[in-house]
Amino acid sequence: MPRKATKKKQTKPKQKSYVDKIICGDILEVAPQLPQGLVDTIVTSPPYYRQRDYGDGRQIGIEKTPQAYTDSLAKVFQRLLPVVKESGSLWLVLGDKYIQGELQGMPWRVALALKDVGWHLRSDVIWHKPNAMPSSTKTRPTTDHEYVFFFTKTKDYYYDADAIREPHVTFSEKSQMRGGRKHLGKRGGTPEKGKNSGNSNLHDGRWDQAFHPKGRNKRTVWSIPLSKFREAHFAVFPPRLVETCINASCPEKGLVMDPFSGAGTTALVAKQLERHFLGVDCSNEYCTIAKRRLKST
Repeated sequence: MPRKATKKKQTKPKQKSYVDKIICGDILEVAPQLPQGLVDTIVTSPPYYRQRDYGDGRQIGIEKTPQAYTDSLAKVFQRLLPVVKESGSLWLVLGDKYIQGELQGMPWRVALALKDVGWHLRSDVIWHKPNAMPSSTKTRPTTDHEYVFFFTKTKDYYYDADAIREPHVTFSEKSQMRGGRKHLGKRGGTPEKGKNSGNSNLHDGRWDQAFHPKGRNKRTVWSIPLSKFREAHFAVFPPRLVETCINASCPEKGLVMDPFSGAGTTALVAKQLERHFLGVDCSNEYCTIAKRRLKST
């Protein structure tokens, strides 16, 4: 069962003006205007360091040094802490950066900086991209992953493990266990002699009783292909990745925020999952795209 979120207060008129909206503006200026305790979870992928120029002087990602970039993001998420409910959370997707052949470690720099400003780091997830762009490099492996960090505001937070369970592997064709599915239903069919040696369900051949009926707990490697959207100039946030984060951390009818909303994928997925949304972006072009996508859904 998911941990229960704190009892919701009736939405105030001021709060309603920020629900199901795309706001075009600088998140550093918008955040202090937002009502406290408005958001259930933040799902976002900020502009990566020195990867793309969006043509706006307010944008994050064009800082001169990795430390300046890290400081910019820490400042943003520090300002967003009051906006998140006590039971709320943050899913942060970040890729790394090579400068003169040296990996900068940007995701972990940012993750540690967010811990320093008050966020609690709960998990690091590897987002494996099976359709990642090929690389011509001959001096290192080709990168086909990014990081997804799961933070919470407090130690008592909403998390629905059942909503994101994945299929069991033990009795599938993917099983790596000696004998695989043939163990099921056979007394003494398991070779386990370690920590489960006293588990009668296992050693009487009743493995089906030892596993959660909705699947195994979500693992920390997610294999999700990159997505494309014809109006964007580059690959966008995969809806499947956003869906997993929202289902895990936003209760029904809750509010999902993306402070770097871009083409509006997070808001779009939230709407499809019957959650409320709030997107903020400093690019007029992308705010227009996001609003158009939401209107057509």
